[in-house]
Amino acid sequence: MTIESLCNSSHALIIMDVSIKNNIATFISHIHIRDESITKTLHYAVNVTSTEAELFTIRCSVNQATNSAGISKIIVVMNSIHVARKIFDMSSHPF
Repeated sequence: MTIESLCNSSHALIIMDVSIKNNIATFISHIHIRDESITKTLHYAVNVTSTEAELFTIRCSVNQATNSAGISKIIVVMNSIHVARKIFDMSSHPF
């Protein structure tokens, strides 16, 4: 899926990671379109949970990816199954 997205100019690939150390969260995301790095974003926050940090990073990255013209598919690569389950839980947010 990743290799296919790098060959298609209508697909955006978001690669992200969040780490918390000494109560400071560091969020980083890279957005690639057609094997070209579009943006690299780095955020810091204090007193947040890892789930909040992951959700914030996903939201910001998707917003940035949708600003590029002609994007029809966004692929998010992350390291947290817990957050992915929370995002796609229809009982939490049915819209």
